[in-house]
Formats: sequence, structure tokens, C-alpha cells
Amino acid sequence: MSCYNKALLIGNKVVVILVFLLCLVHSSESLRPLFACDPANGLTRTLRFCRANVPIHVRVQDLLGRLTLQEKIRNLVNNAAAVPRLGIGGYEWWSEALHGISDVGPGAKFGGAFPGATSFPQVITTAASFNQSLWEEIGRVVSDEARAMYNGGVAGLTYWSPNVNILRDPRWGRGQETPGEDPIVAAKYAASYVRGLQGTAAGNRLKVAACCKHYTAYDLDNWNGVDRFHFNAKVTQQDLEDTYNVPFKSCVYEGKVASVMCSYNQVNGKPTCADENLLKNTIRGQWRLNGYIVSDCDSVDVFFNQQHYTSTPEEAAAASIKAGLDLDCGPFLAIFTEGAVKKGLLTENDINLALANTLTVQMRLGMFDGNLGPYANLGPRDVCTPAHKHLALEAAHQGIVLLKNSARSLPLSPRRHRTVAVIGPNSDVTETMIGNYAGKACAYTSPLQGISRYARTLHQAGCAGVACKGNQGFGAAEAAAREADATVLVMGLDQSIEAETRDRTGLLLPGYQQDLVTRVAQASRGPVILVLMSGGPIDVTFAKNDPRVAAIIWAGYPGQAGGAAIANIIFGAANPGGKLPMTWYPQDYVAKVPMTVMAMRASGNYPGRTYRFYKGPVVFPFGFGLSYTTFTHSLAKSPLAQLSVSLSNLNSANAILNSSSHSIKVSHTNCNSFPKMPLHVEVSNTGEFDGTHTVFVFAEPPINGIKGLGVNKQLIAFEKVHVMAGAKQTVQVDVDACKHLGVVDEYGKRRIPMGEHKLHIGDLKHTILVQPQL
Repeated sequence: MSCYNKALLIGNKVVVILVFLLCLVHSSESLRPLFACDPANGLTRTLRFCRANVPIHVRVQDLLGRLTLQEKIRNLVNNAAAVPRLGIGGYEWWSEALHGISDVGPGAKFGGAFPGATSFPQVITTAASFNQSLWEEIGRVVSDEARAMYNGGVAGLTYWSPNVNILRDPRWGRGQETPGEDPIVAAKYAASYVRGLQGTAAGNRLKVAACCKHYTAYDLDNWNGVDRFHFNAKVTQQDLEDTYNVPFKSCVYEGKVASVMCSYNQVNGKPTCADENLLKNTIRGQWRLNGYIVSDCDSVDVFFNQQHYTSTPEEAAAASIKAGLDLDCGPFLAIFTEGAVKKGLLTENDINLALANTLTVQMRLGMFDGNLGPYANLGPRDVCTPAHKHLALEAAHQGIVLLKNSARSLPLSPRRHRTVAVIGPNSDVTETMIGNYAGKACAYTSPLQGISRYARTLHQAGCAGVACKGNQGFGAAEAAAREADATVLVMGLDQSIEAETRDRTGLLLPGYQQDLVTRVAQASRGPVILVLMSGGPIDVTFAKNDPRVAAIIWAGYPGQAGGAAIANIIFGAANPGGKLPMTWYPQDYVAKVPMTVMAMRASGNYPGRTYRFYKGPVVFPFGFGLSYTTFTHSLAKSPLAQLSVSLSNLNSANAILNSSSHSIKVSHTNCNSFPKMPLHVEVSNTGEFDGTHTVFVFAEPPINGIKGLGVNKQLIAFEKVHVMAGAKQTVQVDVDACKHLGVVDEYGKRRIPMGEHKLHIGDLKHTILVQPQL
């Protein structure tokens, strides 16, 4: 019965309208075509691939056996073609969900019953929370909204997110999309967000299919005449193993991700999407990916037409499929694969293997089961819910980082600071707060709107946009600061400065922004708070050292509720607990380091990258962040001071005794034969505010002759804990010698150095002597 006819059965006009609207909301499934195996679809309901009680691998083989070669080939690309004779509709594989459902890809569209979706903070901001449960919960909410939109016919179920590349260089325009510079943080984020997206249903079923990208060593877009389509990343096996590949391995091992995307760049002279060692041997062979491998969009075309890796397009198609690529984002494989078969470069079985991987994921998603399953009833009412909006606000609270707070100038008091000057090119922005790969937000609260809830505001942009090419608005901004009880400057970057295809050339604030901050700080009669929106780090040494700038806050790109979160922190309704997920370097660092040099370790005049290998001066270090309260650490129990590593055989024992490196390969160790070492860290809140605190555990390996080691220290574990004022909480971290105390040698082999390993927990240090048990 139609919504209109249902409404006609009821006489009261108000009730008629309500019934009609509710009916529209709950009938979103009518917006989509029939499912491939919908009971109403007479073409397919009797076929074996439609029987939900048959094992998936059997269903996949049945479907493959019914497809012609041309039908198979047309399903090797993201806009997979329909097979009308089997009642199978076309499918768009490309949807994005980096920090909320996005309409960047063609797979999701907003409008009608779905005008928007919850837009969480950009990933770099959420990473600053160091809260693994938050990361997973955001993924769960995003997948709820994805399923609702899929049921409404306006989105798919395959989402090419998250981006888990390492923020190797502070200028990278896409650093905002990543969890930062540390491979362990990126690995934990990857697994947590993927679990949230894909769900934890029994068996092999998926809520949505996530995709970890861009594999691998991809972190340059367009710098100094070098772009990602032509860049050959020269990477050592050591750096691949202990930096670049770590998050991807975690995606597959820990997150059980359903897809991995290969990147545009070459690695050591070979396009990643044509590298059998990277794809077939590593992702699928060593890591045992249960899913499909997809190219970044037009990557196969890029390595043929721009990198000239093969002589003919048919050779390019064959090279990618034989290397392990299953799906091409772009038309290349649809155009040239049949020719590759005719020329004997590929067999139909090669195509079957690729298609089996994508069809298996679709069946795990229930796309051939009709509109059944635990998510079938999700609809418009499950998108932008109050709970989802609150989570977006809470994520911003947890990710915002307090970098300076002289004389405890923050929080401001609504009683003492009744008039606030709100100044800067980012002071009243909305879309800037959601960064890139975003969709249509449910609603926005700009910084100006958020601060206006606490005080009367005097607003001046000061600059026309973040480029800030002139100082015409400076006088009005200074005048506002003179009148106000406090001044908040909201400065920084946006997608016109850092974005996909747009790397920065330097780390300073653009244009005349620094001059605006300095002049307003001189004019202000109250405390000056500098709020920075950005994905990458900014050299604000001038503000750090300026006594007239009382406080500095990094908000990243804080999402749809960013302005409310910034205001809540400024006025003390929320206590900042975020920590920087990347090093903030001084401007002169980038003069020494070309973006094209991939080496992580310092060598000669090359200073190295990230806190693990760089020893030079910083503006703010990795893991830095202040609070309105104070925390202390102590070891609640005396941990072990010695670990004996059991060797797997006599040859291993001889090898370590005769080795100049005094280390042993992890592969030669009985990792399961000795207990983990528990660390019980007592965290005391010694201040006046309740607060959250991140316990970081770093390991500093012994210097014992492993060639090219060069590690300062490395994060091995982190835990987020909420502690009430005056209270204590105990956090347990289990140290595993194989997992946490290992390092990677120049050949890419993981080893455990013998000798004294130093653990750093805040100001605490604990030494563990590791020795072989012969």
C-alpha cells in the first residue's frame, strides 16, 4: 500500500501528514532497485549463488560459472556493469568514509531523505585523542549511517577508508587524513577504525567493507615539480618493515580489513599496483588478506601512460592482474583486459581469481541475500542522530591539543571575560572544520558561534581568507581587541594551502597571519588565545615565545561541532587532553630535507624524520599536550628487571653467540615460551580539574652494533585514562619482548637486541636486561 493510500485511511489532517511523512522515512528501500537475489526478483531467486545457506565460496564459483568473459571483464572496474540476464544490477565500488560518509566518490550522494551525515573531526585531530575505543566507536557510527544510506539507495557498502599512510614529512597536503607520524599509532588507529566500520558479526560477515590505503610509501602529492604520478619512492627494506608497511600489516592482521588500495607512486622502480611482491606475495601471501586489492583511481592508466612502465596497454592490464590487483578504480581494465587475453598475456582463470575476491566481499556484505540481515531496518532516522552529533562533539573535545597556557590564563571565566574579540580568517568558518574527504555535515557550529554562547563577541576577520595577502583589516581587528576582556585569534590553514595534490613549501603561517597575531596581541587589553586550525604542523615559535600570547590551542580540523568544542575548552566546560600525533618542526628543518628523500634515519647532514630518528630542535614534540590539571606517574608494582629470551634451536644459539650485533632474529625466538612483563602505572590527578591523560610507554633499545639502527626511542604502547581530581587510576601495559623490544635491521629483519632496554613512562624510566636463555 502506498504512503498516500495509508494516509487516506485516517481522517485527522495532522495525523494524515505525520503518517505520510513517517511512511516516506521508513520506505527508503523503495528508492533502490531490487537486490540481486531479492525474493521478488524472479530471475535469480532459484539460482545457487542466491542461496544464503550455501557456503560463500560455492556461491561465488556458481556465479562465475554463469558469467561470460565480457561480463567478467566489465566487473573488474569500480563502476561494475549490470548483468540483466542474471538479475544483477550495476554497482559503484567507490565510496569514501574517512571521518564520516563523504560524497567525494560517486558511490554516495546526499539529498532528499539524506541531506547530510555526521562529520567527525579530521583523522589527524581524532588521532590526537590517542583513544582506541573512540576510534572504533566513530567507525561504528559511520557504518550505521552507511548502511542506512545504502538501504535508501544513495550509497554503497564498500568504503575506501581509512588512509593509514605515515605522516613522514610535515609539508604533505594529505597528512591531515592520516593518524600521524608514528607507525604504532597508525597501526592501532587502522585496526580500531576498521573494526568499527566492518563490525564484529559472527562468522565472515561484514557490516561495510573498509579499505586501507595507499599501499605503500605514499606521502608526496605535488612538491617542487615532483608529483605522485611520477614519483619513484626509493625505500630501504628496513624502512618498509619498521615504518611504511606497519599500519597496513595491522589493517590485515588485527583489523581483518576487507580491502587494501595500492598507490600511484613507484617503490624502488616498480609501480605498486604492478608489484607482485608487494601485492600477491605480501598482502595476500604473508599477511593473508581476506578481501580484494583495488588500485587508486586510474593508477593502472598512470603507470602505462605517465610512467611508461609497459610498452602496450594490454601488457599493463596483464601486469596489474598478475601482480594481484582485483579491481581497477577507472576504466583501464574494462578496455584492455580482453585484448590481454587474446594476446595470451592473461588467462580467463586469472580474471576469475580477481573477480572471486570482489564477489566474495559482496557476498560477505549480504549483497546477494536480498534485503535481509541485522541492518535492513536502518534508515534516515539513524543518520545525524543526537547521539551521533554528541559523539562528534566529544571527539573534538578529546582531539584538541593545548600547546601553551601561560600563568594558567585558560580557562576563561564567563563572569570576568564577558566580551571576547573573535578574530582571524578561520574565526567563523564551517566547511574548513571538516577538512577534506568530507561530505555534507548535519549542522555546523563555527568558533564564533561557539564562543557567542559564553560571551558577547566582537568579530573581525582581519584577513580575507587564510592566504592573508593584505593587512587592510588589521586596524579593525586591533580596535576590537582593545575593547574586549579577552581575544581569541582563530588562524591557520585550509584546503587552499594543504590538500590532495597540494603540498606546502614551508611551515610558517601563510601571508600576513603572523603580523596579524602580533599586532592584535600588542593591542589586546585582555589575555590572547591563539587557536590554530590545520592538518600539518605550523612553526609558531614567535607565538610560543611571545609573552602577550597567553595560550595556544591546536584544533586540527575539528569537525562539524568544532566551534562548540573550541569554545567549551576555552571556557573550561571541557578539559583538553589531546596530544600531538606528529612533531612540530621549525621552518629551517624543511630547508634541509627534500620531500623526495624517503629515508627515516639520520645520516651525515640529513637530520632524519619523526621523533624516532630526528634529534634536532622542535617547536613542539610528538606526544606533547597540556591540561588544566596535573598528572604524575608511579610504578604501582615492581616490574621485572630481567627477561630471558628462549631460542628455538641450537643453531640460533650459536648464531647469537657468534654475532657482532648481539641480537637474535624474532623468527629464531620462541615468542610464546616466556611470559609478558606487566607494567602497572599509577596515574594520579594532582590538580583541581577532572581530566583525561594518555600514558605513553616508549622503549629505547641498547646500542649494540646493529647496523643502521639509529632509533632514539619508539612508542610501544599507549593507554587513555580518565582520572577525577585528587584520584588515582592504575593502567596495565603488558610488555612483550618479541612485539615491543624488537628492532629492524638493514635487511628488513626484526631482531631483539640483547642488553639493557630502557622504558620511558613520562618522567619514569625502567631498565630491562634482555639476555638469551641458552
